[in-house]
Amino acid sequence: MKSLLLAPALWFALPFPIPTDQRASFRDEQSRFPRVHAAEKEKDALLRSRFAEKKVIFPPRAVLLRAFKKEGDLELWAAGTSTGPYALVHTYKICATSGTLGPKRRFGDVQVPEGFYELDWLNPESNFYLSLHVSYPNASDRILGSRENPGGDIFLHGNCVTIGCLPITDDGIKEVFWLAVLVRNSGEKHLPIEIFPARLNGPGIEALAATHKGQDVLLAFWRNLKVGYDFFERTHRLPRVRVGRDGSYEFSDEIAGRTRP
Repeated sequence: MKSLLLAPALWFALPFPIPTDQRASFRDEQSRFPRVHAAEKEKDALLRSRFAEKKVIFPPRAVLLRAFKKEGDLELWAAGTSTGPYALVHTYKICATSGTLGPKRRFGDVQVPEGFYELDWLNPESNFYLSLHVSYPNASDRILGSRENPGGDIFLHGNCVTIGCLPITDDGIKEVFWLAVLVRNSGEKHLPIEIFPARLNGPGIEALAATHKGQDVLLAFWRNLKVGYDFFERTHRLPRVRVGRDGSYEFSDEIAGRTRP
């Protein structure tokens, strides 16, 4: 099957100019915002201690977030190199949800997306304390979802209200946002987030099949996600992700580089 190799989502859509010396000043630029400054003051030492307990370098070279809608969990994984392996550092609770299990396909369906994304820009002055934008719709969503209006404006944010987003409380978002600042400050442009309907291990996919009988298209979509889920479970490394012309995800054992659709 021919596939499309998508250029990675970049961090250019920031609500302020990026300083010329990114490695030296991105952190300083972000810290000028009161909420980011508060996150640094309150959470830097906590994160440093938590990473030390897990024997992961701090600040890490790379971070991965994995969300599981059914369980209401957001896992934070980190690595000392851009290609991994990743270690599980912490799990946050997703404190509110909307819609049902299944991907987002159109504007107004109140669904939380499912698939492989990037947190592609930071909002230090969010209505929901702090937030990170999820790169929905990606190439798969644009093929499988509404061609007229697939929707958008999906964020990982604070507070505990949502219509299609992933809220983890103000306290939780302080940690994730500040960590994202540190990773971005180190020169890493990619902050992947993977959103699943549930943990797609054997029992998990069987439970989904049992509760969604007859929904063949939806089950096929979830089995496609499971391929990427299983790769990471086996290796604790990120596969290269492409999107086929039919909108399905394709995963390669070629780990170097982390292209996201």
